[in-house]
Amino acid sequence: MTLLQAIILGIVQGLTEFIPVSSTAHLVIAGRVMKLALTPEQLTASIAVVQLGTLIAVVIYFAGDIWNITLAFIRDHFALLTGRRALPYGRASAPDTGAARLSQEAWLGWLVIIGSIPVAVVGLLFKKQIEGTFTKNLWVIATMMVVVALLLTIAELVGRQRRRMLELGVKDALAVGFAQVLALIPGSSRSGSTIMAGLFAGETRETAARFSFLLSIPAIAASGLLELRQALRILPHDSLTTLAVGTIVSGIVGYASIWFLLRYLRTHTTGVFIGYRLLVGGVILVLLFSGRLAGL
Repeated sequence: MTLLQAIILGIVQGLTEFIPVSSTAHLVIAGRVMKLALTPEQLTASIAVVQLGTLIAVVIYFAGDIWNITLAFIRDHFALLTGRRALPYGRASAPDTGAARLSQEAWLGWLVIIGSIPVAVVGLLFKKQIEGTFTKNLWVIATMMVVVALLLTIAELVGRQRRRMLELGVKDALAVGFAQVLALIPGSSRSGSTIMAGLFAGETRETAARFSFLLSIPAIAASGLLELRQALRILPHDSLTTLAVGTIVSGIVGYASIWFLLRYLRTHTTGVFIGYRLLVGGVILVLLFSGRLAGL
């Protein structure tokens, strides 16, 4: 892999990881256009390494939230274990008994944990399939581009879009958590699937996106770090330096993408992304049916 190819992969990853258009689909297509001489396993490992850049981006962007959630989680559970009363705000477990309570930040920490369980279990069970040729199949990618676009359209139409971060509960964590499992199918888009689930659960678009990004941290960290070990073993050593550059690029572009999407969704629907998904997915399907493009 050349330096230019790594930079292009970094740009594509940074642009599409958080925008609901499927980063896997675009990275696979970019790999084909650039004619990367990589096996499916090597391409999966390369993508996972470049994803670490977007992990750094989301951690930096939400550093304040992460710090507050972590501090509150430790503080409130220590208070719960010692029988003390937590801070006088938050989600009361037994307000009339004087029992310790969890603040909203600590409760959000539990929601992130709960929402991360489904994808962790399914990801480990189907690790070989995820790393294999299935995830590079353009038939699957194009179909899921269209399917999730249609589901996102329905979510936009039927979602109440009233609930904000302070109102999230276990239902939201499970809905978004299982949507991350759907995102293991290439072309679904992790952000697209989780934002869709948030809308179905009645969240505002910005809340759905923000919770999606927070929930992405454990998922991206787990997949990226696991694949990093694999990448060090199966990738040519001379490609690791260029991949490091691609990772840095993906982090910079990914940070800008988060900033853009959160502000965009305050006043806009996901319509432009739905249209883009339908267009790209439709074009790929037409090329596949006409024989101008190979599925694998």
